[in-house]
Amino acid sequence: QVPLVESGGGSVQAGGSLRLACTSVLYTFSRACMTWFRQQPEKEREKVATIYTSDGSTSYADSVKGRFTISQDNSKKVFNLQMDSLKPEDTAMYYCAAVGVRENSCNTLTERFYDHWGQGTQVTVSS
Repeated sequence: QVPLVESGGGSVQAGGSLRLACTSVLYTFSRACMTWFRQQPEKEREKVATIYTSDGSTSYADSVKGRFTISQDNSKKVFNLQMDSLKPEDTAMYYCAAVGVRENSCNTLTERFYDHWGQGTQVTVSS
């Protein structure tokens, strides 16, 4: 069973908004780094936004600061990515991923440290 399930992707025109959701099917992530990654064709996967589930602190890639917002619900099993002012360059497959941690080391963790992944949801922004 896939531990994380993404939803909310789709097609939108530039300047529009989408809200992605990541639902944890198996676990409650009470102390974890939950991150949204994205991957464009023929490019490496990049970190977009991260939330440290213990205290809700967040971090963002420079390319999305001020436009994207990551959040979690009280159950710590649903994580959202609100994407506003979308641009064609935001077009990508978006994945959520999680890793349990003892303290907030989220900014130091690269993709290979994440051990729970979803299958991805496609976001397409047209100009």
